[in-house]
Amino acid sequence: MIVSWLIYAGILIYMETVFHLGCFGMVSANPVFTVGLISFIAALQALISGSVRRRHKNKAFWIMTLLEYLIFSVQTVYFRIFQQPLQFKAMLLGGRDALTNYWREALTGLMHALPLLLLLFLPMAAVALWRHLTTWDLPHLSSIKKLRLGLLAGVALIYSICVIEIGHMLDTLYAEEYLEFYDPMTVMRNMGVIAMVQRDGAYELGELLSPLWDGVQDALPPGQESEGLLAEKDEEKPISGQNLSDVSQEDAAAGQQTPGTGAGEGDAGQEPQETPEPVLDTSPHVWTLDMDKLSQLSQTNKETQWLAEYLQEVTPTNRNEYTGMFQGYNLIFLTAEGFSTYAIREDLTPTLYKLANSGFVFTNYYVPLWQTSTSDGEYVNMTGLIPDGQFSLRKSADLDMPFTLPRFFAAEGVYNWAYHNNSLSYYERYRTHPNLGYDFKAAKLGDLTEEEWGSQIFYMEHPNAWPASDYEMMLGTVPEYVNVDRFDVYYMTVSGHMNYSFSGNQMSNWNRDAVENLDMSENARAYLACHIELDKAMASLLEQLETAGQLENTVICLSADHYPYGMTQEQYEELAGKDLSQDMDTYRNSLILWNAGMEETVVVDKVCGAMDLLPTLLNLFGFDYDARMYAGRDIFSDQEGLVIFNDRSFVSDTVAYSRKANTTTWKTELTQEEQEAYMEAAKQDVKDRYQFSAYILRNDYYHVIRQCLDEEKTAENPEKPAQAVLPMPTQAPEETGQETDSQTSEQQAAE
Repeated sequence: MIVSWLIYAGILIYMETVFHLGCFGMVSANPVFTVGLISFIAALQALISGSVRRRHKNKAFWIMTLLEYLIFSVQTVYFRIFQQPLQFKAMLLGGRDALTNYWREALTGLMHALPLLLLLFLPMAAVALWRHLTTWDLPHLSSIKKLRLGLLAGVALIYSICVIEIGHMLDTLYAEEYLEFYDPMTVMRNMGVIAMVQRDGAYELGELLSPLWDGVQDALPPGQESEGLLAEKDEEKPISGQNLSDVSQEDAAAGQQTPGTGAGEGDAGQEPQETPEPVLDTSPHVWTLDMDKLSQLSQTNKETQWLAEYLQEVTPTNRNEYTGMFQGYNLIFLTAEGFSTYAIREDLTPTLYKLANSGFVFTNYYVPLWQTSTSDGEYVNMTGLIPDGQFSLRKSADLDMPFTLPRFFAAEGVYNWAYHNNSLSYYERYRTHPNLGYDFKAAKLGDLTEEEWGSQIFYMEHPNAWPASDYEMMLGTVPEYVNVDRFDVYYMTVSGHMNYSFSGNQMSNWNRDAVENLDMSENARAYLACHIELDKAMASLLEQLETAGQLENTVICLSADHYPYGMTQEQYEELAGKDLSQDMDTYRNSLILWNAGMEETVVVDKVCGAMDLLPTLLNLFGFDYDARMYAGRDIFSDQEGLVIFNDRSFVSDTVAYSRKANTTTWKTELTQEEQEAYMEAAKQDVKDRYQFSAYILRNDYYHVIRQCLDEEKTAENPEKPAQAVLPMPTQAPEETGQETDSQTSEQQAAE
């Protein structure tokens, strides 16, 4: 009995050790919980193999151990490719997409992981050899031995539960990561693969059973709230919001009539020659929201109640000198696949270099890597929210999303296009992007039918190249909108997609000659080469805008979805030409925010990130919006900059805090007491923004807010409802002076 239990437990411990060393190196781990979990699983396995008929014992042993090997090997290959754990939701929702779109990457990852896969298989080979050389066999258990194994399994299970519960009572990081803010990457790194798979399975099961659980929670007596809900907040925080001006909307309205103009009215009777200085409107970006009514609409569960209380307490950002700077302009907003600061070189990517080093220049911009990489990167860019687990953008397709950029543009009668040079069905963008407010088109159908979706395909000469050409996408799409009076356009590019090799990346191969003489590895040269295609796309975009007379009236905004995680850390450091930490430095990036009419470059040193893009653009374009609706903040506001990462590490203008490395690096001098107070408030703020984003998505809470806003706005002005909740125009505007049929696009691409 003991020998078989030790064999099962030993195999799991060995696999955990090999995986951790192979994927995370010598990073310390916390195996206290995992030891109990492995003991429990091994006891169950020994009980199963000891209870079946003798002729089935070997089959039971190999089925269970090979299943474990499969789990570890799949996680190893997936981690080597995507630098993230493979979760159940990804297997259920993204399995077909991955097989059809990423088979090249999967094959490469399999080859790179082969040594680890062989090491993981060693214990099974050793057991097989041992059993071949000896007469030992799996024992058949008597009733008393079965009872002992059952008791061992029970003790191990109770031990594991106690480890988590005691950690929760002591407010430890490992319990918080496991229970309240489940982060698969952190759980896998600190507790192991088995703990992550167990927790992920429990998480998915919890989502399936959440309607039943909500009923139980609602039946609890008052005061027995869920953990993490209704957390007490300090009245004054030494971070976001502390340095805001307490200017009422009425006072601001008296000083300025039009937001964003910076012009105020003088006092009556003042002599004409004594013109007063313009009064800058610094009123808060808020809508009138009846909090009592919102609370009444939020009695569904504890999460919605928390949201109502949070919205009462959160401090909105104020208007500032950049409010309305681009009011009435066009916008072209791009999420660039795998884009990095180190793709920008004056000799190879001159257009990107010009755009990144003029207009607004951001010196402390970060793009975190989230669990669903590209899809989550898009979600953050387009919603200003933190993803909740995996596939948040897909989840949003069935929810009310009224506070996105295209909805604000639509309220001013502007049509909104979105384009992607891959398949229409991938990540279900044909559902998600229209729900955000865009007329979404792609280069090919994917698994959708021509009869139903053929009208949503734009022409490209090489739509089946992998990855496809961003340059060809511009040739095939810009003519559709460039001659209308005003437009809002979104692009998801793909030319910068891994793998970064001349044999596995068509864009790298097309531009190989331009990087052939660089003293770099193939990986680094191939990465630069595929981004030359993005540079060509941007050059074509600017040229077509200028030809149509739209360049001066158009704002270009480009941000990455994530850093190029298809590279190893060593390869990425070679590309960067310097050492990068495994933490925040890896996620430093460039934000392009550019307009041809800007006479001077504006350097922004404030810490900022992709989550801040949506509220920043809303402020720049002069839209009347409520800053409390987002987890991100307007970069140009007077609130402190804060970038939050997947494991709730964060960087602010004051400090850089890494949970993984357990380091705190201060940028400003504070006393010990001030540091402690700051970190306590900062960590609470990070938790709040995570929780806000998750509960918005889980409870379709924007719909609740919109109901309340509709009632309030209609009561104030029945003829003018809230602009952000108007529907998108249902018919695209006609272009002036240019053909729009597919033949025109084909001719341009051929040229």
